[in-house]
Amino acid sequence: MISVDDAFKKFRSRLELTDREQDDASRRHNEIRNYLKTKFDIERDFLTGSYKRWTKTKPLKDVDIFCVLGEKEHHRRDKPPADLLKAFEDALVEKYGRDKVSRQRRSVTVDFGVKPDAEEDTGGKVMSFDVVPAFAKNKHYEIPDTATSAGWTETNPEVHYDLAVEAQKNYDGAWKGIVRMTKKWNAFQGKPVKPSFLIEVMALELLDPPFGGDYRYEIKAFLASLADRIDETWDDPAKLGPPVSDSMDYAAREAAKVKLREGSNSAARAIQLEKQGKNGEALKVWRNDVFGPMFPLS
Repeated sequence: MISVDDAFKKFRSRLELTDREQDDASRRHNEIRNYLKTKFDIERDFLTGSYKRWTKTKPLKDVDIFCVLGEKEHHRRDKPPADLLKAFEDALVEKYGRDKVSRQRRSVTVDFGVKPDAEEDTGGKVMSFDVVPAFAKNKHYEIPDTATSAGWTETNPEVHYDLAVEAQKNYDGAWKGIVRMTKKWNAFQGKPVKPSFLIEVMALELLDPPFGGDYRYEIKAFLASLADRIDETWDDPAKLGPPVSDSMDYAAREAAKVKLREGSNSAARAIQLEKQGKNGEALKVWRNDVFGPMFPLS
């Protein structure tokens, strides 16, 4: 039987991007990018979000493609942001079909119909992409945001990336692993914390270096800290857009607190079972009550 320590090492490895997943993401990215360049004046584009920051969890979906529009598209900035999203939606529907494309608050999603198996494995395939149209503004960007009164949000994904790199370095190379594990917990529990980027933003402050050396205790403590501070306003790390926490109202935060405390308590129970020599039972708690089927039992 695998030890809990080795199970965490294996779990951490499972959450990391494989070469096949990176190859498929690159192929799909190039396919979408090259197609959109026939429909719009795109000055430059790049993969961003948690995929770029290496904090994306599995199965791999909603990979962000940032499309910075060129001068010929600047007239679209004078129109409602929903019009820009609709233009991208219509273009992507033309290529991928109505059933594969949907419009979101700030992006347009292309779903490739890839389904994970019981172990949440997609065979190295990316499930979906989120295409984000953007305009350059000074040293950052402006994107549609149909959930705000202004209709537009300023952002800078490069700042988010740099902060994640710094946090990873300061936390002895373990910060991204803890963030991925916690996002996996969040997904398995029905996403009580929304958006999942909020977990990452809170981790920038709550995961205080150095790394304690044991993922079991780190996860237990982090879930408890998230519960204690989910009520606070968590701003965009780039200091540009609305708070990252603006998607959660009072009821959502209260529900998240319950789930987060349950998660921390389950982690504490698993740790206690291991101390009692009940290794198999501890593994089952980590899998069945905390992380889900990607956490190994053997």
